[in-house]
Amino acid sequence: MFWAANFFLPVFSFSQYAFVGTVSNYSNSESIPGAKVILTNSYHRVITDQEGYFEITNVKNGTYYLEISSTGFVTLRDTIVINGRDISQNYSMDELTYLSDEVLITSTRANDQTPTTYTNLSSQKIEKINYGQDIPYLFNLTPSVVITSDAGAGIGYTGIRIRGVDPTRTNVTINGIPVNDSESHGTWWVNMPDLASSIDNVQIQRGVGTSSNGAASFGASINIKTNEVNKNPYAEISSSYGSFNTMKGTIRLGSGLINNKFTLDARLSKINSDGYIDRAYSDLSSYYISGAWLGRKSVFRLTHFSGKETTYQSWWGTPQSVVSGNQDSLLSHYYNNLWSYSSPEDSTNLFSSGRTYNFYTYENEVDNYQQDHYQLHYSQQLSENLDLMIAGHYTYGRGYYEQYRKDDGFSTYGIAPLILNSDTISSGDFIRRRWLDNQFYGAVFSLNYNSKSSLDLTWGGAVNQYSGKHFGEIIWAEFAAGSDIRDRYYENNSLKNDASTYLKGNYEWNKFNFYADIQYRYIDYQYFGPAVVDSVISETDQKVNYNFFNPKAGILFSMNDRNNFYLSVGIANREPNREDFVNRTNATRPSHETLQNLEAGYNLKGSKFMLNSNFFLMNYQNQLILTGALSDVGAYIRTNVSQSYRAGIELEGGIMITKKISFTSTVSYSQNKVKSFTEYLDDYDQGGQREIVHTNTDLAFSPDLIAAAALEFIPFKGFSLGIQSKYVGRQYLDNTSNSFRSLDPYFVTNADINYAWKGKFFRELIVGVQLNNLLNEMYSNNGYTWGYIYGGQRYTENFLYPQAGFNFMTRLVIKL
Repeated sequence: MFWAANFFLPVFSFSQYAFVGTVSNYSNSESIPGAKVILTNSYHRVITDQEGYFEITNVKNGTYYLEISSTGFVTLRDTIVINGRDISQNYSMDELTYLSDEVLITSTRANDQTPTTYTNLSSQKIEKINYGQDIPYLFNLTPSVVITSDAGAGIGYTGIRIRGVDPTRTNVTINGIPVNDSESHGTWWVNMPDLASSIDNVQIQRGVGTSSNGAASFGASINIKTNEVNKNPYAEISSSYGSFNTMKGTIRLGSGLINNKFTLDARLSKINSDGYIDRAYSDLSSYYISGAWLGRKSVFRLTHFSGKETTYQSWWGTPQSVVSGNQDSLLSHYYNNLWSYSSPEDSTNLFSSGRTYNFYTYENEVDNYQQDHYQLHYSQQLSENLDLMIAGHYTYGRGYYEQYRKDDGFSTYGIAPLILNSDTISSGDFIRRRWLDNQFYGAVFSLNYNSKSSLDLTWGGAVNQYSGKHFGEIIWAEFAAGSDIRDRYYENNSLKNDASTYLKGNYEWNKFNFYADIQYRYIDYQYFGPAVVDSVISETDQKVNYNFFNPKAGILFSMNDRNNFYLSVGIANREPNREDFVNRTNATRPSHETLQNLEAGYNLKGSKFMLNSNFFLMNYQNQLILTGALSDVGAYIRTNVSQSYRAGIELEGGIMITKKISFTSTVSYSQNKVKSFTEYLDDYDQGGQREIVHTNTDLAFSPDLIAAAALEFIPFKGFSLGIQSKYVGRQYLDNTSNSFRSLDPYFVTNADINYAWKGKFFRELIVGVQLNNLLNEMYSNNGYTWGYIYGGQRYTENFLYPQAGFNFMTRLVIKL
């Protein structure tokens, strides 16, 4: 690829010049190494060396907007004009009168000198596309990403897969604090509605990445940083409205910097949507408060945010025969599942709803949950070369999902059969709630050393504890059978202690950067009390300990300010999640998973174009996958497969065609394989399960091709028109590579129009229109499958999550 890039370089090198200079501290004239020097209206971006020197070559004639930033200094901006000659310019930066809280995320972030694979999103990019959809939709155009939505319109339960890596293996942090649930390992974005309105920037790392804190760092990570210090007071009101009665209202306020010491920011949000799928409404509310005391060498910041969600369940999915409209397949599905459609209302719902079908019809079949986050950060500059960050955190979540259950067995609820008029009744209708009441608290720290010459070191770690209560309540029963309202038919508790420490360093020598990162992690997990396993109440007491060692290393070689290469290797280990334990006994619980990751990349930057290319190999040992197998307690389980891998190439490019037109694109091609595994299929003829051996098959939900492109046209200041397209290749619903159990490829095109202007009575006013799925593509981006053998024939049931056709959103933002 390097030879190809150099083949085209002469085309771009005509009439190009150099922009060089130094960056120093205004107060003492000392050089500032590591400062970021960016020409914001181009792809030029360099970092000053140990003498504060920078050099940007191959700059075309034109006017450029310069931005120089460095931690602890006021960002410097300038305009430079290249007109037929090289330019040399020296810059001096003023020190901030307070310590920047940017150090909050230093320990979990990669930077321009880190040999790993990542994508950054700024607050400006996020604001431009934030119409109210959940956070995964903001990442849709980043490399190797597939997003999902149960309700079909991006609000409610949404998810994200990166390189096919599911959400339970993707580590998420907010201001360096882990967010993933300690037991399930998942991140539920619906619990943090409109967090996007409080985000300053995001970094998405693909592969093992750098050391971070949390249970699910196993192939991808999303690191979020909330609001930066706003020097000036502000107020902002934004409102969105669109298809499916989707409405979003947000109020943001900020005090600005008071006496150069104090700052306070707040946000209040409300989001409602009927959803595309029938009855799949969302009622979401949230708030965010952050206050800080900023000293010359220290920062205290207290951040609290909370989200409350009520969503009507659409978890069941839509039968594929309903989505396709094939009447013969629909009748076959109906007769094979008569137990699900026992009433005329259920049958009518199935045959008349079309692709917006929702299995649930009970009026209060809802998920109801609230999650509160508290973070206290303290940063201290101990010396010119040394700074310390300590953060304490507490998260409290509580809520339930309610279900109407037809003809459930009494044994599911620990209720004895009822004798009535000499008849024995052992089943009936119930309304139940399954609760989760959990607390997560702990502390994280990092000690950062910067030699101001060639060596950076960070020592950090975390100590966290999770306490979870799981219980079920009966709130109504057709037959009381000796039970009372809110009887708890199961109740079990869990306790998880998680401690980790890491040491990472970066050493710069000539044009090379060497990186090393060593992490040790200890887990102590126990749970006790009865739980429902395959509709039977069972004792599930277990206790387990893990010790993980996760090393990483890499090298980056910068040929010049335009070309660099990097290579990194890393190992990550991950414990099974709660279901893997609960559905098994001590004797049969699965082994932990191990990932060996190789990343190799080449980056090319020019005045008006850029290309990032990356090859990756993610080799798994004992990866846990669904095979249809049953555990020794009768539950469907994930099983370890000895060898599986993901290997591919990611390309990310951009070109500024003219001053008014720019084009960006990403392409990811990969092979995602399980070398060998045994599928287990329920055999209703012979009893038990039939075994089918598969070799070299595709991993589920791992498309081989993902491509995205965006074209932006800015005809005049403040106005922009954008068109974005996304292609996702075939995704298999299981690990057998069977096309009859897969999601069809899809191609979706969106557009947005934004206009912003400044007025006399407001700082800025923005109006926007977002047009989604312009071509009205009828597609599904998620699903599941199960099958069985009956009458000597294999039956397969596929359930899909259809997405909305053409739909729109509008918005109005007023900044005061």
